[in-house]
Amino acid sequence: MRYLPEPPFRHGTVSRVGVLLVNLGTPAAPTSEALRPYLQQFLSDPRVIEIPRLLWWPILHLFILTTRPRKSAQKYASIWTPEGSPLLVHTQRQATLLKGYLGERTRTPLLVDYAMRYGVPSIETTLLKMKAAGCGRLLILPLYPQYAASSTGSVFDAVADTIKRLRNPPELRFIKHFHDHPGYIATLAESVRAHWAAHGRPDRLIMSFHGVPRFTLDKGDPYHCECQKTARLLAESLGLAPDAWQLTFQSRFGRAEWLTPYTQPTLEALARQGVGRVDVICPGFLADCLETLEEIAVEAKTAFLAAGGREFHYIPCPNERPDWIRALADITLGQLSGWLDEAPQALAREAQASRTRALALGAAD
Repeated sequence: MRYLPEPPFRHGTVSRVGVLLVNLGTPAAPTSEALRPYLQQFLSDPRVIEIPRLLWWPILHLFILTTRPRKSAQKYASIWTPEGSPLLVHTQRQATLLKGYLGERTRTPLLVDYAMRYGVPSIETTLLKMKAAGCGRLLILPLYPQYAASSTGSVFDAVADTIKRLRNPPELRFIKHFHDHPGYIATLAESVRAHWAAHGRPDRLIMSFHGVPRFTLDKGDPYHCECQKTARLLAESLGLAPDAWQLTFQSRFGRAEWLTPYTQPTLEALARQGVGRVDVICPGFLADCLETLEEIAVEAKTAFLAAGGREFHYIPCPNERPDWIRALADITLGQLSGWLDEAPQALAREAQASRTRALALGAAD
C-alpha cells in the first residue's frame, strides 16, 4: 500500500491546529540492550554521518555497535531518574506547560504534543496521532535553537518521510531556528544572573555548544555562525567584557576535525593558566540530558579540577523555567499568524454549515 489509511471523516468536523515539539531522543532504558537500537537509528541517519554507506556500515556494525552501547549505558545510568530519561521528562513537561501558556493567550484550542527524532515516541507515531485527532494544520518546532543539517535538518527529513505517505497531508509550517530570539536570549541571561546571585561570579563563563564536523561549515551549514551570534548576544545581555567569556564546542565523535575550540581541552588549559573558577552554560540545549549532566557536569568538571582548577559550576538548561516557557509560547505564536485569527465560534459555525451543505448534497452522515 503506497499511502497510509486516512482516519475516519465526518462532515462538519472542526479542523484543529497542532504544535509538535521535537527533541533529539533517548534510549528507553539505561542498558546495553536499549542503547543498541537507539544508537543504530541515530548513527544510521545520513544527516548525522555523511560518510558513504559502503565505508560507514562495516564500522558501525562491526565496531561501534559492539562496544559503544555498554559504555553509553553506564553514562546514562548515572543520570537516569526515577521518572526516566531527563531529556524525555523535561520535554514532556515543556509540552504540557506550553499548552497551558498558549491556552491563556489564544482563543483557538491548540493540540500540543512532542516526539523524538530517535527513539520513542517517534515523529511518525505522534504526527499520525495528531492527524487522527483532527489537526489539519501543524507547526513543527524542533527544540534546537541553532540550525544544523544534522539536527533540525534531520527533523525536516523525518516529517517529510511521513507526510509523503499521507493521501491527505495537513498544512505544515516549520520553525528553522530561534538562536537570536529575544525571549530565548533573555532566558539564558536570567538563568546566569540567578546562578551568580546565589553562588557569586566566576573568573570565566564558558558557553559550550554541541559540536559538528568542521567540514559542515565549509559546505554551508550555518550552525557555527548561529552559535557565535547566540554567544555574542548572551555576553552583551550580561554586560561581559571580551575576556570574561568564551565559546567552545563539546561532544566530539570520531577522529575527524570538529568545530573548535573543544570544551574539555579549553577547560584544562584555563586551569593550567591559573583560572580558578569557571561556570559553564550550554545554550544549545533546552533540556538537561546526557551531554549536560554527564559530559559537562561530571566529565568536564573532573578534568578542570584535575588540571588545577579550584571551582567548577554547571548552570542548568532552561528546562521548565517559566520565562523559557513564555519565550517558547512567543516563538510558537509568532509562527501561527493567520491560523489563529478566527474565533472558535466562527469556526464551529462554518463547520456546521459545511456539514449541512454536504448532507443536502447526499453525503453520508
